[in-house]
Amino acid sequence: MNLRRDVFQAIADPTRRAILLLLAASQSMTAGAIAANFDTARPTVSKHLQILTECELLAQQQTGREIYYYINAKKMKEVDDFIEPFRQMWDDRFNKLETIMKKYKTKK
Repeated sequence: MNLRRDVFQAIADPTRRAILLLLAASQSMTAGAIAANFDTARPTVSKHLQILTECELLAQQQTGREIYYYINAKKMKEVDDFIEPFRQMWDDRFNKLETIMKKYKTKK
């Protein structure tokens, strides 16, 4: 059965978010190098890598016997584009709250 992975379910997991941050900082890494950064079994990390790859947040490149994982910037941009309107909404709300708080503070 071929189930399509959801990007937002994938990034909901803290370990997968940590993997994405790790790869964002280091460009590309093997599964073993990634697993060395976590206090969990390598098969568990491999499962996380599989999920991130299936939803296209990560891409793979085989070099000899090693498979290197790296961020798929195009897919990450799609996620960012989806989130941007929400970011704008919250920025607007916090700016309005800040304005109200400044007015309240000057009245005291």
